[in-house]
Amino acid sequence: MKESPLFWPAELKGDRLMVLDETRLPEELYYIAVTNTDEAVKVIREMKTRAFGQFLVVLNTFLLVLQKKYAFSQELFEELRKTAEALNSSRPTFPFSEVTSIVIGWANQALAQQVEIKPFLEKNIQGFLMGIKMKRLQRVQEIANLINDGDSVLTHCNVSGELAMASQLCREQNKDIHFFATETRPYFQGSKLTCWELKEAEANVTLVADNAVGSLMMDGLIDKVIIGSDRSCANGDIVNKIGSYQIAVLAKEFKIPLFALTQPSNKIPKGEDIPIELRNPEELLMFQGKRIVPEKTQGFYPGFDIVPGELIEKQIMIDPSGR
Repeated sequence: MKESPLFWPAELKGDRLMVLDETRLPEELYYIAVTNTDEAVKVIREMKTRAFGQFLVVLNTFLLVLQKKYAFSQELFEELRKTAEALNSSRPTFPFSEVTSIVIGWANQALAQQVEIKPFLEKNIQGFLMGIKMKRLQRVQEIANLINDGDSVLTHCNVSGELAMASQLCREQNKDIHFFATETRPYFQGSKLTCWELKEAEANVTLVADNAVGSLMMDGLIDKVIIGSDRSCANGDIVNKIGSYQIAVLAKEFKIPLFALTQPSNKIPKGEDIPIELRNPEELLMFQGKRIVPEKTQGFYPGFDIVPGELIEKQIMIDPSGR
């Protein structure tokens, strides 16, 4: 099975973290060299990489910090704590604190056991990453198993790499399947990224306008919906790219099962407790540096919306703790 570049879009190479710049796809595969925490935060805020890529950036930023020389363990611990605070504040909707708290917990454990923080953390972080990779590959198999021969699958901001790799497994199983990908405005991640990686995987994919979903479902063209999830709640609610809620409502209306690729979390009771990130309105009003609406037009761009748990047929989970 060929691994999509979006499956693992950030990786440490020596003293640099190489991050796939997803904003340049599909025109070119370009990697940004990140060398410190400030640059990592900038990559996250500017959406150079999406949800899972940002998760990788967070973990690998700690590995960058560990490469620096510190005279005392306490000095290194303070730098790790500052790094965690900077990453946690980079985007409000993302649960980066759930990941950074694990790393800081390991650092505290090293101090308590009076062992060197650097090798202790490096071993734990690398093991954590390997565990996540294996679990993602397992989920690729789960996705392929729920898709039947002849299915047409609608996707809207799925988890990077996994759907494209699942499509390869389906082809090996002689399943004839078709994907419909939404544009996913205003970044056009669906048209620029989802369509690109599905075509790279030799999948059959059709791009549709974001506002065409109801028509497709009414005409009986969709058998299943598969979306991602940037955050999940104890009651089964999830948060995903804006537009996910209306798709879920339509899927329920037309009795089409919706599957969400998620990570379990009990930190937040329900969806309405999640802070929804309001992006810069200019991201809606501009495209490729050019204004596309009349002057003085205002923009409103919430990056996400809440999908209630009762609209989800099944959540296919990966535990971010690596368990």
